[in-house]
Amino acid sequence: MTALTPSVPGPDPRRWKALAVLGLIQFMLILDVTVVNVALPHIKTDLGFSETGLAWVVDGYVLAAGGLLLLGGRLADIYGRLKVFLAGVALFAAASLSCGLAQNDTVLVISRFAQGIGEALAAPAALGLIALMFMDPRERIKALGIWGGLAGLGGTSGTVISGLIVSSVSWRWIFLINLPVALFALLVVPRLTSESRMVRTHSGVDVWGAVAITGGLVALVNGFLAAARGHNTWGSPAVWVSLVAGGALLVAFGLWERRAKDPLVPLRFFGNRTRVVTNGVTLFFSSAFFTYFFLLTLFMQQILRYSALRGGLVYVPFGIAIGAGLGLGTGLMPKVGVKALLTTGFLIGAVGLFVTSGIEVHSAYWSDIFPGMVILGFGSGLCFPAFGNASLHGVTQQDAGLASGVQNAMQQIAGAVGLAVLVTLAYRHAA
Repeated sequence: MTALTPSVPGPDPRRWKALAVLGLIQFMLILDVTVVNVALPHIKTDLGFSETGLAWVVDGYVLAAGGLLLLGGRLADIYGRLKVFLAGVALFAAASLSCGLAQNDTVLVISRFAQGIGEALAAPAALGLIALMFMDPRERIKALGIWGGLAGLGGTSGTVISGLIVSSVSWRWIFLINLPVALFALLVVPRLTSESRMVRTHSGVDVWGAVAITGGLVALVNGFLAAARGHNTWGSPAVWVSLVAGGALLVAFGLWERRAKDPLVPLRFFGNRTRVVTNGVTLFFSSAFFTYFFLLTLFMQQILRYSALRGGLVYVPFGIAIGAGLGLGTGLMPKVGVKALLTTGFLIGAVGLFVTSGIEVHSAYWSDIFPGMVILGFGSGLCFPAFGNASLHGVTQQDAGLASGVQNAMQQIAGAVGLAVLVTLAYRHAA
């Protein structure tokens, strides 16, 4: 008799369908960061926002998402990635409805914070599910490249979609359109994925750490945006009190994490240099990326007097350039590795930003904006596949949610803080 060898489970046959649906949700989540940009002038008029208060429509979302993504990742690891994903999508849908029906600026900003909390739960759980469904290294590279590309396209296509919706219906539908997508995911994802959670026992969740980092970031952003208001100086109480409070909360977060029994980011996470360096450079990339969209969109609509539709359609070349970079980057990733791809993408992106920095009041789209837009888009496209793969480098099953949460948090936090700082400098310079 021959001894029976234990069978090794094959790859999940549902994995590519699951990737398609989870990728659609990630596309929607990232889309909601930039989809508001083209609509900002209309939102400002309808709901009575101030110039600096308008930044909270973007920052409210990304601050809540960025500050709580780590908590969302740990909750997914502990209580189940599928369960947390569904809860996040449901909250995101409810907040989207509230955004679409908002009758004043306060309700809209609060609803945007709620949307961000929904993303903080859904995004790391979704990426953790994908990482565990694609165990073959080659398939995982391809899957994460597609995931990163969809996120990038979601960010860039938001302006085009927003322009079409705002010009044909109303700015409110940029939020209401999320409802059927979320409902589709809530019905389909449980049929395509199985529940997974951390195998080891856990003593609890670091809620205080999440509160400290989120509160610190909100206070910092509020301080910088207060400095952008013409009647405030850097010494104004509205500015320095918020900045000091934000800095104190972030220091408290660092001290708490060192002593916490079960911290949001265990020290062992920083033992992988590839993940740490990638998350570090993401801070600078996302700061520039978010601010580029925010300021350039306002420049084209308020200075060049573009309509909402034209202001969205002019980003089509940017999306095409990102797609080209994404395709090339996904193909080159297994051959050249993360380091070479990110270095090349960053250098090309820097050239694109430098070219864009020359625009002025009398600039024209094709001669002054288009060249830098295409260069930046192509460089960004090269980077997106590398971000996803590097952030999950060497990840075990127990930390899949943590690693994806850290990567997403870096993108959102950098986008929010970078936007606040650079918008402040821009407004003060323009004044």
